[in-house]
Amino acid sequence: MANPIAESELIINERGAIYHLNLRPEELAPTIITVGDPDRVSEVSKHFDKVEFTTQHREFVTHTGFLGNKRISVISTGIGPDNIDIVFNELDALVNIDFNTRTIKPNLTSLNIVRIGTCGALQEEYLVDSMIVSSHGVGIDNLMNYYQHDNTEQENELLQQFIQHTNIDQHFSRPYIHSAGSSLRMHFVDGFHHGMTVTCPGFYGPQGRVLRLGLHYPNFIDLLTSFSYGSHKIANFEMETSAIYGLGSALGHQCLSISTVVANRINQTFSPDGKKAVAVAIQKVLNVLSGI
Repeated sequence: MANPIAESELIINERGAIYHLNLRPEELAPTIITVGDPDRVSEVSKHFDKVEFTTQHREFVTHTGFLGNKRISVISTGIGPDNIDIVFNELDALVNIDFNTRTIKPNLTSLNIVRIGTCGALQEEYLVDSMIVSSHGVGIDNLMNYYQHDNTEQENELLQQFIQHTNIDQHFSRPYIHSAGSSLRMHFVDGFHHGMTVTCPGFYGPQGRVLRLGLHYPNFIDLLTSFSYGSHKIANFEMETSAIYGLGSALGHQCLSISTVVANRINQTFSPDGKKAVAVAIQKVLNVLSGI
């Protein structure tokens, strides 16, 4: 038998639940929706036919229930790739580590994980309140540089073109890239834009916003908008997708990020009712998931 994972590395609380999410393995469904805002969890689960379990620990709220015969968990992650690091490692541990022996299971489980979030569009034609499916997540947040992970030839080519176009590694850390889960993406076509998503480590300076502090790299946003390679271009940016795709890919899960455009940074418009637009996206995503 493999050596057990130490208590300091895999932290299990007194009720047998993993540390941050406060979940036991049986409380998690194989299909998972992640949202950033804890208050958005109930906006998803109110559409369930039955909610069987709820919990909250810090910013991590979980509701597990049924949409028809499909069991789904919806979990809030909070904001940023650092929180995604916590959530995705713990989701994987819940299905792929035996909590009794603290060893990795011989037969691994692949989860279906869909993010429903918001974003800023980086192309003029992606109007506020529209929805973007992230074909790729390009990370300028540094998270996946801490992990061993592999890329396809296409991903490597896209990343090299992105680095060459932006010279980003001369200003920040080296970026990384991972693709959406193909078995999920194929179901989200009608009514969705598709494009590359850049994940930033912050909301203000990293996304080109200026309040009182000037920017070290003031033309970065323009370079994102002007990037193109073949049929690929940067559609939007936000703060979670690359971490979701990177960890999901490395751990063997199918992941998809779907973002409602609440701001178009090119024509400088903002959604008049972002909450309503997100509610439309939630209903649309649930309709698709119920049929998969």
